[in-house]
Amino acid sequence: MKPASSVLTTLIAVSALVIAAIAAPAASAAQDVAKAAPVAAAPAEPRLILTPPPPAEPRINGARVFGVRPGSPFLFTIPATGERPIVFGVEGLPEGLVLDTATGQMTGSLAAPGTHLVTLTAANARGTASRPFKIVCGDTLALTPHMGWNSWYVWENHVTDAIMRAAADAMVASGMIDHGYMYVNIDDCWSVRPDAKDPALLGELRDARGMINSNGRFPDMRALTDHIHAKGLKAGIYTSPGPFTCAGHVAAYQHEELDVRRFVEWGYDFLKYDWCSYNGVAKDRSVEELQKPYRLISGILARQPRDIVLNLCQYGMGRVWEWGAAVGGNSWRTAGDLGGSFEGIPAALFRDGFDVYSANELHRYGGPGRWNDPDYLLLGYLSDWKGGTAPTPLTPNEQYAHVSLWALVAAPLIFSGDITRLDDFTLGLLTNDEVIDVDQDPLGKPGRRVAKTGDLEVWVRELEDGSRAVGLFNRGEGLAAVMASWDDLGVTGPQRVRDLWRQKDLGVFEGSFEAYVARHGVVLVRLWPD
Repeated sequence: MKPASSVLTTLIAVSALVIAAIAAPAASAAQDVAKAAPVAAAPAEPRLILTPPPPAEPRINGARVFGVRPGSPFLFTIPATGERPIVFGVEGLPEGLVLDTATGQMTGSLAAPGTHLVTLTAANARGTASRPFKIVCGDTLALTPHMGWNSWYVWENHVTDAIMRAAADAMVASGMIDHGYMYVNIDDCWSVRPDAKDPALLGELRDARGMINSNGRFPDMRALTDHIHAKGLKAGIYTSPGPFTCAGHVAAYQHEELDVRRFVEWGYDFLKYDWCSYNGVAKDRSVEELQKPYRLISGILARQPRDIVLNLCQYGMGRVWEWGAAVGGNSWRTAGDLGGSFEGIPAALFRDGFDVYSANELHRYGGPGRWNDPDYLLLGYLSDWKGGTAPTPLTPNEQYAHVSLWALVAAPLIFSGDITRLDDFTLGLLTNDEVIDVDQDPLGKPGRRVAKTGDLEVWVRELEDGSRAVGLFNRGEGLAAVMASWDDLGVTGPQRVRDLWRQKDLGVFEGSFEAYVARHGVVLVRLWPD
């Protein structure tokens, strides 16, 4: 236990560090953020970069476990930072897989079910790093939450083949791939829109076989996925179980089998299945009707010779978290669109991220292969829904709270800002490996809120090594002291406390840990028994 004077010193130091860096006032329960009452402008905050730069020595990052089905194409790129060139290795690589030692890409296929315990290595002129890694060949995909990028909240209906290629290039050039980001996902607007004014969006809806066509902005889908795969990344696509997508483009209704076969033919690895016009198909909003299209599509996906991760996008209807896994979903949206209104993003973050999650005890439903999805990371430059882009309306503190909460609740880390325009601040938010380690923890046990006093909240997540990740959040309008007690966290005895954003040890504490947290901010720490 630290002496009182030492504790006070630590608190003052932590206070000074967090004042400028790190959640938003709770809004009403209404889902229509656009109609929320206007709020006072947030005070100016410096965009303090908390994440230290990675060292020159090699370090292996990202997930520690990966799932694949027997016979499916295998692709996993070892995420590693450090001075280039890096030579990669895998000790115990199972038969059927090969490693490109220059890129770290593992490819091939596994013929039979089984669990393979291997050791990843990365070596450069500064040293060698190693890390245990588990490959699970079986029926379950997405053993950790998905990490990647989605086009919607920056490019919406303007997305093109060139934009998707540039996004894949940027995921590599920015180094995001070195921290575990994997998926490059097209959202809506890639298929034909029959009533479009832009001729590039017109054309034959389907080919002679009945398979769906892409519009003129995507002249060769297979070439696009080949480009993405060649970089060691995976490709995602979007459609709806209804006749049309949310933006009015042709979707899968009554062509589900053919469309999935088309996605396999094109080489896609991820499918976002958005409810949209299925409203006009469903007889009612009973759970049976809500489940029907997702049962159908997951059954079709299960028969394919290619792994396609399935995201159920239906905004939390019918308490989807209670049955999403049973109908084959690997993740499911838990609420409405976080960015449905540009100005409403801060309120939506705290309503949908904090309050919906806690009120419904969503931590009870997530786990390996089945994740609660509160929507994308709305950082950097986003669509302003007026034909342009603008910096996220989230303050720096709110952005730290955003990423911290997603890591604590084991949410997919899918960035949806302009990946080609990443500044150092946004990149620091996306690539802190100690924060990512929390999100990607192989135990897969989502965190929960364990204490709330007014605007102050404490969240905890149990991790595989017996440690705890703890978030101290302040949803109030001024600096406040937030305390996490050992009783609330489920720990006893002295605990070693580490600040995850700054990757800095804070000392050993007993009984509780307290820190001053800035307006709408967070202090994210990890506790180990000392």
